[in-house]
Amino acid sequence: MRYITYLAVGVFFGIIMYKSEAASWFRIYEMFEFGSFHMYGIIGSALLLGILGVQIIKRNNIKAFGNQEMQLKPKKQSVSRYLIGGIIFGLGWALAGACPGPMYVLTGAGFYSILIVVGGSLLGTFVYGLVRSKLPH
Repeated sequence: MRYITYLAVGVFFGIIMYKSEAASWFRIYEMFEFGSFHMYGIIGSALLLGILGVQIIKRNNIKAFGNQEMQLKPKKQSVSRYLIGGIIFGLGWALAGACPGPMYVLTGAGFYSILIVVGGSLLGTFVYGLVRSKLPH
């Protein structure tokens, strides 16, 4: 039953991404050219909702599924790791025209050429897993 819930939430998220044009290459291109506020509004509202959600979880001591304690661990503060990681992520996003969420939305919408990008991202994740212990974190 839990997997059906996850699937339903994922499908709902995909529909919202597609209908809001957040998965549109043209909208992403507009964003990187600073030509439209559309994507910045979507990203900003997602950031605001995320901040509010985490604060509600922390202040009300909300439990996870199965009545388990939520573990929100603080991350290490490091300018270089976020700067380098952000640049790599941004370059990949700009080159592919999609970040990880919209890649799957575009696949579901029938744009099968994005599967090349999906394969590349999965390969990159696998390679990162192999060299992770050798990288400065």
